[in-house]
Amino acid sequence: MYRRGRFERRRRVARRRLAALVVVGVGTALGVGVVWPALQTAVRDLTLPLHHADIIRQQAREKRLDPALIAAVIYAESHFVDRTSPTGALGLMQLEPATADFIARKSGATRFSISDLATPQVNIAYGSWYLRYLLERYRGTPALAIAAYNAGEANVDRWVATARERGIDLSTAAIPFPETRAYVARVLQAQGSYRAQYGAQLGAAP
Repeated sequence: MYRRGRFERRRRVARRRLAALVVVGVGTALGVGVVWPALQTAVRDLTLPLHHADIIRQQAREKRLDPALIAAVIYAESHFVDRTSPTGALGLMQLEPATADFIARKSGATRFSISDLATPQVNIAYGSWYLRYLLERYRGTPALAIAAYNAGEANVDRWVATARERGIDLSTAAIPFPETRAYVARVLQAQGSYRAQYGAQLGAAP
């Protein structure tokens, strides 16, 4: 979750540049008026992908979450590419094995195996459970829950305590880790984008 490298940032920039080249190149060759709707869909699928919408909707209902938030976390974590990170985080929602074990114990799973995280249904279910847990832990404050998903609860607890000692609430801008600040902003922005662009596929927030 935490410690994303420059490789991830470069990949996002490359995707945006490729999307722009597709629009310009194909639009010039065939005529913008003819291909524009298809291009818009292709660019959206490239820059803001959405897969497993049925699982996301199901988990959003069960966990009382905004489905756009689940999609936004998947987008920020893996760009909807099922993979294992260099730090060992697994699957679409990039769950650390220790975090997955914690979720399994807390959620009452009796036959969980780490290899199960390769299954989108299990991975999204576990990641969604953890989001709900973090939202309750931080009293419904999305920014804190998202920060903890990225940097861990111990770090966020420490930052919140330090802010309270100064008589203030922890704001996103005051998060000490630059990468976590950027991560929170990216997820919240993506949540709005998924709500705007995929509202019909994802369904309403609870």
